[in-house]
Amino acid sequence: MKTIINAFLLTGLVLGPIAQSQTVLRKSPELQFSLPGQGQKLLSQYRGKVVALEFILTTCPHCQAASKVMTRMQERYGKEGFQALDVAINPNADLLVENFAKEYQVRFPVGWASIDHMMAYMGFTERPLVPQLVLIDRNGNIHYQTAREPDPDSMKEEVIRDRIEELLKVPQMRRTSAYSTR
Repeated sequence: MKTIINAFLLTGLVLGPIAQSQTVLRKSPELQFSLPGQGQKLLSQYRGKVVALEFILTTCPHCQAASKVMTRMQERYGKEGFQALDVAINPNADLLVENFAKEYQVRFPVGWASIDHMMAYMGFTERPLVPQLVLIDRNGNIHYQTAREPDPDSMKEEVIRDRIEELLKVPQMRRTSAYSTR
């Protein structure tokens, strides 16, 4: 009995952060967002890259820290086919993202979309906590997304780094359309 309890506790300790996040494999829906000076973009334009899509509030300290982590990931893995993207969902984000990127020295695209677009993309019916992170393989498949109320362990740099390294090993398949239009 003691062995069973210990095994259960160990499983909870090891899988706890994963259980609080969602490991999924599904086709990424299309997402439209805007980038300063570039207008509307589609997530599918990044097909062929491993994408870390992060929904943020520019005023959120956790989001600011997460963007710094993604800057390090972009610098480390960008040449291997990795692309970080921040999409701000706060009101007037279009007026805030350029200053946010400068102030926090974000070295990858920072755009904006409505919270409704984010919630539809993530499949949420209630407003989530931020940041929200989605990791997408080169083929447009979501392998991981944070839960509506993410476990802080799921946003640790080493966890994100390991997941990115895993996805960089997934080969790109030839397909006509990798992104769902639902």
